[in-house]
Amino acid sequence: MFDVNTSLIRFWEKEFDIIKPKKNKKGNRLFTQEDVDNFHVIYHLAKERGYTLDGIKKKLKTNREETLENGEVILSLKNLRKFLLGIREQF
Repeated sequence: MFDVNTSLIRFWEKEFDIIKPKKNKKGNRLFTQEDVDNFHVIYHLAKERGYTLDGIKKKLKTNREETLENGEVILSLKNLRKFLLGIREQF
């Protein structure tokens, strides 16, 4: 989904307290939709905006709700863009 190594996902899980997957008896992580949305926000800030880990933590600490809402908006816009490009390809 994010085209990153699983080790990076595990690292982000440990670094950011907003990601709390449940684990089954085997120890497999079961991420909720909220966790995935939080990964989108972290991914956007780290990979697309160039924030450092400390910068992401500060942003989430000071403007947590606004940052998460902005992440949801960005995700919606990306999905809309993908949809529109798909329509364009059909014509």
